[in-house]
Amino acid sequence: MTDRTAHHSAHHSAHRAALADVVAIPVTPFAADGSVDCGAYRTLLRRLFDAGVRTVTPCGNTGEFYALTPHERRLITELTLAETGAGAGTETGAGAGAGAAVLVGVGHDLPTAVEAARHAREVGAGMIMVHQPVHPYVSQGGWVDYHREIADAVPELGVVPYLRNPVLEGRTIARLGELCPNVIGVKYAVPDAARFAAVARDAGLDRFVWVAGLAELYAVPYWALGATGFTSGLVNVAPAVSLGLRDALRAGDYQSAQKTWELIRPFEELRAADQSANNVTVVKEALAVLGLCRNEVRPPSRVLPDTLRAEVAAAIEGWEI
Repeated sequence: MTDRTAHHSAHHSAHRAALADVVAIPVTPFAADGSVDCGAYRTLLRRLFDAGVRTVTPCGNTGEFYALTPHERRLITELTLAETGAGAGTETGAGAGAGAAVLVGVGHDLPTAVEAARHAREVGAGMIMVHQPVHPYVSQGGWVDYHREIADAVPELGVVPYLRNPVLEGRTIARLGELCPNVIGVKYAVPDAARFAAVARDAGLDRFVWVAGLAELYAVPYWALGATGFTSGLVNVAPAVSLGLRDALRAGDYQSAQKTWELIRPFEELRAADQSANNVTVVKEALAVLGLCRNEVRPPSRVLPDTLRAEVAAAIEGWEI
């Protein structure tokens, strides 16, 4: 093994460990004029880091990735890296976010995704998450080609495909892993535990870090079947709840994990209703109840009606916040 290979192996080892955790997806707060509220965003990040969150995904779906402009996605990425101390010229490296892992969401057409991946590298990110391709016609081989071009453009970065396609086969993921050593994890967001178990084993249970991409409601069964991390939007609202679930799963304490699952179920079901129509809206409404940011979202999402706003407030009563 060359010195360079050894360096990259150790580098990605740290990234793999960061994925085997709560992977927080921060919301993107908007100011009254509709622009990104940079101050509120950084405050929310610091709240996550102060609570013990060590891995974040700026430009994720809970951050309204597809509703942000290219400039805004770059801005969110740079603000996040500034809070971890990795951004150029930052003075915040001694804060609670120092050294936290940043997994930047990239996607859209290939040139846009590659440009975003290179920007993430330039501003100090260690990993990228590649959003599920939105093209209506996705072949198994084409999926590999799409991710390979992005991964090859940033060989220094850890790469994590975001998989929502229920027909994608484990052997397809295995092939991508063979071609791209820097593809180190998979965010699996297909709501089918049996399918997850089969795909993970066909792809390589130990080759990739498997992250349950459907948050806390699916974290418990997916963990039992091989996932070692899970994503979370709920963590924006109650970091202690998400981190407590992680700790219970790591300890194999499924009784405690089940109690947490029962506690958060009403909130997460509000998010999942109507094919997740209010996924982000519910989180932002809860943050507004706590006085942490405005509840505005961008189309095609929409602010909740009063009846549902009351349900959100009721759902988070009694949480450790």
